[in-house]
Amino acid sequence: MSKVEIISIVSAGMMVLIALRVPLGAAMFIAGAVGYGWIVGYLPLTNYLKGLFWARFSVYDLSVIPLFLLMGQFASIAGFSRSLFRAANAWIGWVKGGVAQAAIVACACFGAISGSSVATAATMSQVVLPEMKRLKYSDRLATGTLAAGGTLGILVPPSFILIIYSFLAEQSIIKLFAAAVVPGLLAAVLYMASISIYIRLYPGHAPEKSERSVASRKEFIEATLEAWPIAAIFLVMFTGIYRGWFTATEGAAVGASSTLLLGIVRGKINVSNALKGFLPAAQASAMIYTMLLGAAMMNTALAVSQVPADISIWANSLNYHPLIIVSGFLILFVVLSCILDELAMMLLLLPVVLPTILGLDLFGMTVEHKAIWFGILMLVVVSVGLIAPPVGLAVYVVANIAKTVPIGEIYRGIIPFLLSDIVRIILLLFFPALTLFAVRFVN
Repeated sequence: MSKVEIISIVSAGMMVLIALRVPLGAAMFIAGAVGYGWIVGYLPLTNYLKGLFWARFSVYDLSVIPLFLLMGQFASIAGFSRSLFRAANAWIGWVKGGVAQAAIVACACFGAISGSSVATAATMSQVVLPEMKRLKYSDRLATGTLAAGGTLGILVPPSFILIIYSFLAEQSIIKLFAAAVVPGLLAAVLYMASISIYIRLYPGHAPEKSERSVASRKEFIEATLEAWPIAAIFLVMFTGIYRGWFTATEGAAVGASSTLLLGIVRGKINVSNALKGFLPAAQASAMIYTMLLGAAMMNTALAVSQVPADISIWANSLNYHPLIIVSGFLILFVVLSCILDELAMMLLLLPVVLPTILGLDLFGMTVEHKAIWFGILMLVVVSVGLIAPPVGLAVYVVANIAKTVPIGEIYRGIIPFLLSDIVRIILLLFFPALTLFAVRFVN
């Protein structure tokens, strides 16, 4: 039996295990172990397993994951999302549709702290949705805005998906964080523009007049002063990382400890609720590490089978423009993101897709730049899957909070944002300089 046939059988078995609700990490580990033993032998497999756990769990760079997750937990407990929304609302809430646009800004800012799209969508929905309902925004626009805004958490650093991609693709975390800045800002700007265009085409979905007058000087100063320490934590953390003052792990430790300290000073965090923040962060970290272990086993089986290399050679032999091949992979990511979560999809497909991308001639980019560019592009596409029907995870998160709003109404609300996402993907696909612009400033 050929290696391709073996890997095909093993992959099919893994999908069966996933369908039977076996945890993804375990399903990938079992399938990878069987495939490796089938191809190389089970005695070499036992020898490989001796060092696998230590090799994966002793990686220093992976310690950044629990620290960023803990930072997000502290930010949620301290209610920083409310402070960020209040400041954004003071700045731009007075324009027509301004509260919806302020929600996008607040989502981007909170996403920079939490690093999670689900946490951003859930937290900001609880804060902003009551205010938007009070101001007579339509359910469609209000829920669509919050579902789309939540996706910013996956892209705006520190995105833990981006951290895991850096580990799998063997790329610098700092450079990937830098590469995500412009696409993240572009997403927020296009979302705000979508809101502005939508309320002009369909004026009944937002208040006819400005929702509020221009913030008074006192209100403006108070809201800004309340939010600036949160912004300061972000700026100090990432400026230090980008300038090389400390590593990404040290920066995450600075961010987590500063967020905890700020919450304590403001009286929002005490010993009891601080301890409660550790358990979700530990559970999420354990889940991620288990999936990484399973991915390592599966990737090893794929490597010995040489299937990824064969696919790369085949793809490069096709008489198609390289961007058509890249676009095909992106479409595949969008489709699969409707049935798999973003981490599972990346772990399953990246070992096969990335070698093919790196072998293509794309705008004369170096291998490093291709890996960084494609990683950001993949993350953008996956974020689209978080709100795209039929199963958009961020949509269901918002629907769970806005219980009186039909799910179909939320999906209709995200259509303008999906259109802006298409524009963003096209821009990033054809103009890699947008992604790589900030990378040149990283030491």
